[in-house]
Amino acid sequence: MSLVCAISNEVPEHPCVSPVSNQVFERRLIEKYIAENGTDPMNRQPLSEEQLIDIKVSHPIRPKAPSSTSIPAILKALQDEWDAVMLHSFTLRQQLQTTRQELSHALYQHDAACRVIARLTKEVTAAREALATLKPQAGLVVAQAVASQPSVTAGGAGEPMDVSEQVGMMPEIIQKLQDKATVLTTERKKRGKTVPEELVRTEDLSKYRQVATHAGLHSASVPGILSLDLCPSDTNKVLTGGADKNVVVFDKKEEQIIATLKGHTKKVTSVIYHPSQSVVFSASPDSTIRVWSVTGGNCVQVVRAHEASVTGLSLHATGDYLLSSSEDQYWAFSDIQTGRVLTKVTDEATGCALTCAQFHPDGLIFGTGTADSQIKIWDLKERTNVANFPGHIGPVTSIAFSENGYYLATGAQDSSVKLWDLRKLKNFKTITLDNNYEVKSLVFDQSGTYLAVGGTDIRVYICKQWSEVLNFTEHTGVVTGVAFGEHAQFLTSTGMDRSLKFYSL
Repeated sequence: MSLVCAISNEVPEHPCVSPVSNQVFERRLIEKYIAENGTDPMNRQPLSEEQLIDIKVSHPIRPKAPSSTSIPAILKALQDEWDAVMLHSFTLRQQLQTTRQELSHALYQHDAACRVIARLTKEVTAAREALATLKPQAGLVVAQAVASQPSVTAGGAGEPMDVSEQVGMMPEIIQKLQDKATVLTTERKKRGKTVPEELVRTEDLSKYRQVATHAGLHSASVPGILSLDLCPSDTNKVLTGGADKNVVVFDKKEEQIIATLKGHTKKVTSVIYHPSQSVVFSASPDSTIRVWSVTGGNCVQVVRAHEASVTGLSLHATGDYLLSSSEDQYWAFSDIQTGRVLTKVTDEATGCALTCAQFHPDGLIFGTGTADSQIKIWDLKERTNVANFPGHIGPVTSIAFSENGYYLATGAQDSSVKLWDLRKLKNFKTITLDNNYEVKSLVFDQSGTYLAVGGTDIRVYICKQWSEVLNFTEHTGVVTGVAFGEHAQFLTSTGMDRSLKFYSL
C-alpha cells in the first residue's frame, strides 16, 4: 500500500507521520510548513519537527548530489517550486473554507435583518392605518345613532323598502342632483346621434393589437388585479386594485407607478378615479370604502356605509357623491367630502345580496345587480325600486349604462351579455358567449359606440349591430377589468395573471 502526502497528494520520498493529526506528510513539506506556522496543517494543533515520526519504506537508489549547473540541479529547483505551490494551494483551500463559513454567517445575519425590517414596516403601516381610521368623521356618529332607530317604509311607485336614514337626502342635495341631470340631458340632446370626429373608426379598431404589458404593479405573492379604472379627464392615468390589498395609480405615458396606496385589510375589488380631482376611491370585502389622495399618497377618508363586503362603487356625475352596494343587501349614497352616509336602502321584498352598482349617466337613476340574477333600477331621489330586469341565471357580475342613456348592458354567470332598452324596459338583444365563459367586466366607450366585454377573454362589439370587431386572448388568467382610452384611442385590461395590458394600432 503506497503512502500519500496530505499536503501534496503525492507519494512522499521521505514519509513521516504527525502524532497530532495522524496524517502522513513529505518531510521537507511539513518541515517548511512548521517553520512558517508552527502548527499541524490539518487541525492547527501545535507541532514541532522533533515530534515527527519517520516511516521506514524501501526507496530506489538516490542519484548523486547534483551540481549547481547540472540538469539535476534544475530539476531540484523545479521540485522546490512545486513544493511551494503545493503549500500555497493548501493555504488557499483553507482560506476558502474559512471564507465560506464567514459568508454563510453573513447571509444568515442579512436574512434576520430583512425579517426584522419587514416586521417593522408592517407595524408602521398598521400604525398609519390606525391613525387614518381615528380621524374624526361626523358621519360615523350619525350612522351609529340612526342604526338603533326603527326602519321606515318608502311609499310611491316602487316596492316596500327598509330605508335607514343616516343623514338624510336634504332638499338642497336633491336639487343639486336635479340641476346636474338637467345639464347632462341638455348636452346629450345637443350632441344628438353624432359621433365625435376623433373616435376611432371600426376598421381601425379591428386592427388593434397588444402594444404593452406591465406585470410589476401588484405583489407576486398574492397574484391578481381585481379592478380597473381610467381617469376620465386624462386616460393616461390608470387605477388598479389588487388581491394584495393595494391600490396602484399608474402613468401609461411615463410607464411608471405614480402611487401605491395601502390601508385595506382585504383585497380591493372596486376602484374609481375622480374626473377632476387628484382623488381615487376603492372598496373591499373589509366592508370599507376609502378615499385616497393621489398626490399625498394617503387615505383622507374612510366611509363605513356597510356591515359586509362592499361589492360595487359608482361616482355620481357631480363628483361629490358615491354609490356603493354590499353583500349586506343595502345600497348606500354617501358624501365623499365628509364621509357621511346620506341614505342607505334595501329591498325588503327580496332581501338578497347586491353584487354590483352603476349610476345612469344622468345620475337620477342607477342599477344594481343581485346574487339572485336580478337587475334592479332605482330612483335616487325617491329611493324606490322603479324597474326590475329578470332573465339572467346566477349572480349578476357586471352592469354598464351607455352614454346615450338608453342602453344597459348586464352580465352574469350564465355566459351571456344582455342589452336592455330603458325606454321600453325590455331585453332587446342577448349576446350568447362560449360555454363556461365568465363575464367579469362590461364597459361602453365614452361615445356609446363600442361595448367591451372582459372575462375569459376580451371582446369588443359595435353597438346597434352588436357584431364582434375585436377579440384578445393575451391574458393567461381571467380578465377582471377592461376600459377604453379617450375616443377609444386605446384599450386597456387587467387580469388574474397580475398584468396590465394596453392595445392600440
